[in-house]
Amino acid sequence: MNISTNFLTPTVSDQPIPGQSRYGWLAATFRAAIAQGDWAAGTALPSEAVLSKKHGVALGTLRQALALLVAEGLLERQHGRGTFVKSGLGGASMLRFFRFRQSDERMGTPQSSILTRTVQLASAEEADALHLPTGANVLKLQRLRSVQGQPCLLEHITLPLPAFAALANSDTAAWDDLLYPMFQRVCGITIQRAVDNVSFGLLTAEQAQLLKLETGHPCAQVQRRAFDLQGQCLELRTTLGDAFAFEYTAEVR
Repeated sequence: MNISTNFLTPTVSDQPIPGQSRYGWLAATFRAAIAQGDWAAGTALPSEAVLSKKHGVALGTLRQALALLVAEGLLERQHGRGTFVKSGLGGASMLRFFRFRQSDERMGTPQSSILTRTVQLASAEEADALHLPTGANVLKLQRLRSVQGQPCLLEHITLPLPAFAALANSDTAAWDDLLYPMFQRVCGITIQRAVDNVSFGLLTAEQAQLLKLETGHPCAQVQRRAFDLQGQCLELRTTLGDAFAFEYTAEVR
């Protein structure tokens, strides 16, 4: 199991500031190490005994700090293996809203193709959401996702520059079907969480043609804002799909 020695050395301040709990201070220290990349995504933490001794805190204090970071989605506990720095979003999570299976077979990762890629000035709304200065450029993508050769999702994606400059001129035909692992590998950006808002509308003629549906067909529209480890919004995405394939399940207890 790979355990980085950096886990033993992160610091924010030597002691809690006035009014700050000791576990809150320790969580802030660990949080900064994750955000700065000192603690690499997917890496296992040392044992709780080792960490508590190194940072001079009681085992209960350490566990409170770790529990806080688990609740924030920065760490994850794996039964029988230990605690790990979370690798960030990686799967085709957008498909949790849709069901495009033709049978009861499990659906794998959809195939993706980039239809258009342009560099444009960010709109006022985009600049505000991505915390960009006036006149900043963004990378805009139109992406079509397909299952078993049938188009199912049409996406419009906005990414800030220069953070994603490595994607501005690369060969889109060689891009991965899943963007978030590619963001991490190519741009060094880990998408840690996303906020999705769902609404419904009607497809335009252009959208319907790409999805092989009729103009005016009902569609589900998912608006996403995705954030990195520092809490910075680094992706705006609009996903359109057949409303009749939309399915939402929630368990209420």
